[in-house]
Amino acid sequence: MKGVGGLYTVRPYLNGVPGDPVPCRARGRFRLDGVTPLTGDDVLIERDTDAEKSGEAQYVITDLLERRNSLVRPPLSNLSHVFLLIPAARPKPDLITADKLTAILESEEIEPVIVACKLDADRAEAERIRGVYRTAGFSSFAVSSVTGEGCDELMEYISDIASGGMAAGVPVRAAVAGVSGAGKSTLMKRLFPELDLRAGAVSRKTERGRHTTRTTELYPLTAGGAPFLFADTPGFSMLDFTRFTFFQPEDLPLYFREFADCLGKCRYTKCTHQREEGCAVLEKMAAGGIPVSRHDGYVRIFGELKQKPLWKREKEAAARLPGKSR
Repeated sequence: MKGVGGLYTVRPYLNGVPGDPVPCRARGRFRLDGVTPLTGDDVLIERDTDAEKSGEAQYVITDLLERRNSLVRPPLSNLSHVFLLIPAARPKPDLITADKLTAILESEEIEPVIVACKLDADRAEAERIRGVYRTAGFSSFAVSSVTGEGCDELMEYISDIASGGMAAGVPVRAAVAGVSGAGKSTLMKRLFPELDLRAGAVSRKTERGRHTTRTTELYPLTAGGAPFLFADTPGFSMLDFTRFTFFQPEDLPLYFREFADCLGKCRYTKCTHQREEGCAVLEKMAAGGIPVSRHDGYVRIFGELKQKPLWKREKEAAARLPGKSR
């Protein structure tokens, strides 16, 4: 549920029934293997009799079960959905960062859900952001954590996916993410009043959150009568494609879902979908089926990926095999 300074909070399940969270440490071999437990991991634990005598954590993580996915920022694993908050104002919206994160989520088979927030601060911009991502094929919402407008619609969506997870026997694990100061903790508190999260103001000088979330933690909640694990995450101001290799540039079109019906239909086999004649993606954009800002984001991300030498991209991609710390 949470990890801070090498100490992990684990919620044990026995015969499918959740118990009270317990503090755990991890086996030393994880560090030797280059593996770090992440919030969201399924783990096996056992009592640590030696630690009990010294008054330390009484349980130890002995094994990490196979991860379905994992993220660098926010540092989470085994997610089904990420609610990506894009503020309409203060800080000003950063669609490039949003496009980077949606591409990463798509590559990890995590469903991005777009939430244009601070509707009360700039209604026109919030609705514009919602329209961009709805056209691109994402579930999109415009909300205000101050007035509550749009929150009922968002909560209905959360309840629907939570009920679907319960029916499938797999409780939904979701995270809320976005730039620092976007209002993640405030929105979660609005949706789930039982939560006790500290929300920080936004610095006028830097347009970043002050006293904002510093750790990633999963909270056991209920939505529409169904179990729902929801994570509050530290804010971030960028996703660096020059430091991390998430995928190769030629694979990027696969992670822009609005390109899907165009792939394989371009005049040139190796079309990069940037400026080539006979490009089906450009034709769809000209017809209004792809938002211009989304294509601009694609071009910029493609350029960042191409800046890194191929040998370095391949080496970093090999190091990011499933189960390894990222």
